[in-house]
Amino acid sequence: MMNLEDLKKNMGIVNLIDWDMTPEEAVRLYLEWGNNWTRGNYVVRSKDDVAHYFVVNTWNDPIIYLIKRNSEDAIELAHIEIPQDLKNQFMESIGHNKGVYAIDDKIREWLKSKLL
Repeated sequence: MMNLEDLKKNMGIVNLIDWDMTPEEAVRLYLEWGNNWTRGNYVVRSKDDVAHYFVVNTWNDPIIYLIKRNSEDAIELAHIEIPQDLKNQFMESIGHNKGVYAIDDKIREWLKSKLL
């Protein structure tokens, strides 16, 4: 699995990242794709349709994962450590709950500053 430095060297993947995709939207698009109306122009038609997006997993020590998802799989491509100040702010914003969350604006901007 890649880390931040590995990912930074792989601009082919970085350029595929959907910075606005959330875990909830990915499930709606890729796992429920036959049962919902599209919001916008993107429609999943087959397992060849893929999204690359970030999530924050807080089940253990909070960590960012880059996920590659299609209608059959969700593959963790990279794990990225979160700076302590951002980690503290994020955990406070979610009430210190356990789960898998969309990245917030501060984490998105931090990631962009490191990758783009």
